[in-house]
Amino acid sequence: MTKTNIKLFLVDDDAVFLKMLEMQFNQHTDYLIRTFATGESCIDHLSEKPDLIILDYHLSGVDQSAINGIQTLDVIMAINPSTAVVMLSSQDKIEVAVDCMHHRAFDYVVKSETAFHRLQRNVMSYLHNRRIENELSWYVAKMQA
Repeated sequence: MTKTNIKLFLVDDDAVFLKMLEMQFNQHTDYLIRTFATGESCIDHLSEKPDLIILDYHLSGVDQSAINGIQTLDVIMAINPSTAVVMLSSQDKIEVAVDCMHHRAFDYVVKSETAFHRLQRNVMSYLHNRRIENELSWYVAKMQA
């Protein structure tokens, strides 16, 4: 099976959850998947131009001095504001979701037994929106020519 050119970064300090998420995406999609345990390692690989990043909110389990998910999100947005980032957290608090959206996250998903399906829908929604934006840009350029 050949891989599409959709690049998905998964960033989580919970190694078990990260591996489970990677396995689910590999089983159910043909995306190119990269996994990272820290925000810093994700940032170091942004030159690979991921289409979407799924990013844990806390990120302090591996290295207590590591930057958290919001700080990572801010750096990602500073480097490439068009990168879609879905924040992921075990906290089911509206304040956390609002904080993520204020920092320009594409969406916020609570870690649960349905998290993978919500994440998969997020990726599909983002890709659909991107395709529509590309088509609109093509039509606008054609009309201006």
